[in-house]
Amino acid sequence: MIRFRSAVLAAAALIAAFALPAAPSSAQAPAAWPQRSVKFIIPLGPGSGVDITARVFAERLSAKWGQPVVVENRPGGDAFVAINAVIGAHDDHVLLFAPASTFTAHPYLHEKVPYDIKELVPIARVTNTLIGVGVPTALGVKTVKELMEKIKAQPGKLNYASVTGANDLLFASFLKNENLNMARVPYKDTVQAINDLAEDRIQGFVGAYAILRPHVQSGKVVVIALTNSKHAAALPDIPTTQEAGVKSFTMDGLVGLLGPKETPVAARERIAADVKEIAADPAVIERLGKTGQVISPGTPKEFADEIESQRAQVAKIGAVLGIKAAAQ
Repeated sequence: MIRFRSAVLAAAALIAAFALPAAPSSAQAPAAWPQRSVKFIIPLGPGSGVDITARVFAERLSAKWGQPVVVENRPGGDAFVAINAVIGAHDDHVLLFAPASTFTAHPYLHEKVPYDIKELVPIARVTNTLIGVGVPTALGVKTVKELMEKIKAQPGKLNYASVTGANDLLFASFLKNENLNMARVPYKDTVQAINDLAEDRIQGFVGAYAILRPHVQSGKVVVIALTNSKHAAALPDIPTTQEAGVKSFTMDGLVGLLGPKETPVAARERIAADVKEIAADPAVIERLGKTGQVISPGTPKEFADEIESQRAQVAKIGAVLGIKAAAQ
């Protein structure tokens, strides 16, 4: 009887041991990131400055992470398509690689914004895109002041286009601040706008130098200034708009990685650190410098702070233009 009772107690103890909650183990620690292929979704088409940058970093990060990094272009819908694709995926392996100007401008360009910006978190600042003010060579102007004089001489007869978020607002506020009358032509396709600029069908465009460059090299387009706040060492002959004497025409092309809010803090910090390491490679600096990109890696917080600064700047532009921000 004693033996039977002891056996029962031993069995009960064994069952209890298996029933007890498992002690914390490395299996319960946050999983390493990435665990599978990573996707960078870009709101612009192939050949844009952001596209070129994303592909350079995707190649290097793929080698570093031991996982494929796929670049997917999702242009259209003023970046709504790309942004909603990232938010809707609810996947920390699907990231947005984009200019901040695409989404900081949305409340001032649309009556309703079809996404909640709080669903995205800044992960890493990557570059500052050089933003050029392009005009057709046939227009015969070589400076911002000459462009202003040309517009004043032909009020309402010259056209401009800008299809990338805040750059559109920036050009419009410049015209209003300087009391200039220039008609805006809406384009969905950046490439078509640039082609029309080269053929003098439109007379002004504000956008990434990378996409203007082929027509600059062909002699059909002249970049008369850069909107960036700092002079670009890669383009020493092109002044900033501030250097050209127009302070109301300045904005930096802030580019970086954002992800869904589910992205773990540890993953965000790792991505930012790896981007910074790759950005220090002289070969990467040289390659992107030729395409109008200034390497400027930053932490999640640094990127978030710069986004907020740009939001404040865009809000001031909205006030100049009399536009009330839509709710996000």
